[in-house]
Amino acid sequence: MVVKPQTERHWAKKATVALLAVVGLTATACSDQGNRDGNEEEKPSGPQSTDFFGYMVNTPLATTNAGTSFGSATSAAQLSSRLYPAIYVPGPSGQMIPNSDLVQTEELPPSPENPHKQISFTLSEQAKFSDGVPVTCDDYLLAFTAGVMASEFGSHMPLMNEIAQFECAPNSKEFTLTFNEGEGDRWRYLFGPGTVMPAHALAKKAGLTMEELNTTLSFQDPTALQTVADAWRNGFSTAPADFDPELQVSFGPFVVDKVGEQGEIILKANKEYFGDKPATDTVVVWPNTADAKALKDRGNLRVVDAAEAKPDWLPAADQASPYEVEPVVGGLTDTLALSQSGVFQESWAREAFASCIDHGRLAKVSSQQSGVEVPPVYLRTLRHSDPVATHLGQVAKEHQGQDMAKAANLSGYTVKIGYLGPDERYSAMVEEIKKMCEPAGITVEDQSAEYMSQHYLEMDPATWTPTIDAFLGPVDPMTEYSTPDSNIKRLKEIKEAEEKLWEDVPSIPLAAQPRVFIVDRSVKGVVPYTGAAGIGWNMDRWSAPSAAPVSTQR
Repeated sequence: MVVKPQTERHWAKKATVALLAVVGLTATACSDQGNRDGNEEEKPSGPQSTDFFGYMVNTPLATTNAGTSFGSATSAAQLSSRLYPAIYVPGPSGQMIPNSDLVQTEELPPSPENPHKQISFTLSEQAKFSDGVPVTCDDYLLAFTAGVMASEFGSHMPLMNEIAQFECAPNSKEFTLTFNEGEGDRWRYLFGPGTVMPAHALAKKAGLTMEELNTTLSFQDPTALQTVADAWRNGFSTAPADFDPELQVSFGPFVVDKVGEQGEIILKANKEYFGDKPATDTVVVWPNTADAKALKDRGNLRVVDAAEAKPDWLPAADQASPYEVEPVVGGLTDTLALSQSGVFQESWAREAFASCIDHGRLAKVSSQQSGVEVPPVYLRTLRHSDPVATHLGQVAKEHQGQDMAKAANLSGYTVKIGYLGPDERYSAMVEEIKKMCEPAGITVEDQSAEYMSQHYLEMDPATWTPTIDAFLGPVDPMTEYSTPDSNIKRLKEIKEAEEKLWEDVPSIPLAAQPRVFIVDRSVKGVVPYTGAAGIGWNMDRWSAPSAAPVSTQR
């Protein structure tokens, strides 16, 4: 069946407050205190979350679906990269390596009938979900449909819009993508970590056969897809009250076993996994709301993606410390994504706002807050560390510093900046933007919230304005824009793409994202990585001498 993406985007209802509110899980400590009346508490009878290999991320744990805008904002790929593996995985030097255990790919030669880029995919016959159901092209058709129907599904997968046709027969192990003219260079970044969800499970929720689901996805009818879209968007919540084991089936080395009382996610080895079994059977992923000191004191906090280089809970970083601290300049870019409606409906307004931004000052604020020295970033289409980026110095130079005369064109306007909060570093950056733009007569308001994402940049038809005007968060330049892949031979095209983006100003790149990895020295197999999947990109290879459950016998 041939599927073409729809061009018109429709507004879909926002996720319910009840669902979104669970993001900021309110657990305040990871302690053994449980009797509120002051009586002596009985010790739990079985293994506890703190008994297993612990991995703490620097985000809340809200969903396993990294393809949603909310999943993107909460960096859900750090949790779900080994639940729903990508078709390509990062290599030691950042290159993209095919995930040959999962899929074989082939670029088809152009023909007079079809001169555009075509890629065929053949999924492994052994690839199946943890409930035993085979992984098929329907799962990828679902991801594609969610990506091109962004409003209905609440998704954020921009590269899906490069696909002109998706050929997928129901229950097939094969599918073919045909791209729009001049696009498709970055196809290896499609179907990234945590974005391919179980179509069969969603079909069951919607009361559809796989054939019916395939047809419904193919026609892209918003009304017919509403039930599927709502379940795709909200059904993979990891809030204890909303956790749905029928949907939380995976095809990676791990599967979600359960959600703990403090928002932690217990991952168990997936017995149906077709690749190498995990080195550690159980990994507990902790949100940034957990008490890191208490976890450290229990002895099984092994890997941490931290907010700063010197957190209060960490002992002095010397040879006696059980932890090694590695501050890293990340590959993602802290970016202001701008709305295309409201204040920023016209490009002149977006350009004026960009003119009051001093990238160097914001990079300095970010560095001071994190303890990681990060550089300012002026490019959108390449990672700042890409060697090709060094050849675009003139483009970057043209946008360094402020142009307050141009910024004054926006005088009298208010710009609402949202970000996933609470976040001290982003809060400091927004405060600095306030100071930058005030002399131009621009008022900047901090609109951080526990539920915030790029979805709220869209116009609300009830008010004809967006909820926020700009969203501050990390962006992977390789997955955000339809531009040529990084190649010195394509330098002219990349330069033209950058210049065009600076004319349109859909976003404002600010600075490289700082990352801090704290790893127990006894742990083996950890390989730092600063892409969307984070250091957990290979957590199935992690092992530690005492990762087994601690005895609870009296």
